[in-house]
Amino acid sequence: MLNTKKIKTCQLEYSNAIDYPHGFFSNNGGVSEGIYKSLNCGPGSNDIPERIITNRALVAEALTGDKTTPVLSLYQVHSNITVRANSDWKENRPEADAMVTNTPGLVLGILTADCTPVLFADKKNKVIGAAHAGWKGALSGVLQATINQMLSLGAQLETITAAIGPTIHQPSYEVTQPFRDKFLEHNEAYNKFFHSGCDNDHFQFNLPEFVKWQLRETGLQSIYSSTTDTYTSQNHFSYRRTTHKNESDYGRQMSAITLPHP
Repeated sequence: MLNTKKIKTCQLEYSNAIDYPHGFFSNNGGVSEGIYKSLNCGPGSNDIPERIITNRALVAEALTGDKTTPVLSLYQVHSNITVRANSDWKENRPEADAMVTNTPGLVLGILTADCTPVLFADKKNKVIGAAHAGWKGALSGVLQATINQMLSLGAQLETITAAIGPTIHQPSYEVTQPFRDKFLEHNEAYNKFFHSGCDNDHFQFNLPEFVKWQLRETGLQSIYSSTTDTYTSQNHFSYRRTTHKNESDYGRQMSAITLPHP
């Protein structure tokens, strides 16, 4: 089960199953203002850069006690590309949607505003991972790719735990017939993740359950999932909610994990 916990100024959820410092941060506890209020960690937004830098330092402090701990994130492209993080790549964010490491002292951060963040840990073999699983990435295999990269660093399938963070949930995720068809072209069994919508041309898609199913298909046994719907939660940024409100931009919350120094 995921719990809500207050650490310093940042509000986050964490999974009891992952022993390493980690958290699914909300939009609370930062310094940004207006539509970015307040813990916006996304450099891809039009927020004031200095505020984003401060917010990411607050995330680092919440997880490690040190604001200067490197917080790595990706130039997310809705792919299945997974990279290894061996050191701080600073502003040179690789185009990818997942990362893994066995290097202590790095915070792996995934940015979302409705897509599904997934954190991974293998405490026995000291390997961690983080993935951005939007529907495109999940459908193309980003979760399997993340696990494969962890295995290449010495992790073992039976000792990997995954935690699914806040994401858009089925009641809030209306999609069209062509969207559904993309899934059924891959596998007719994916129809179980779609419920009837407002008419024959629309459906409600269950992204977190699709992600959970994909994780189980890889062989993982320890999978935990948040019940928070980012669209309905005022404590989270939501791309879809922003679009429906005709706002000019939106913030990104961070989900992060770190491998502590021995």
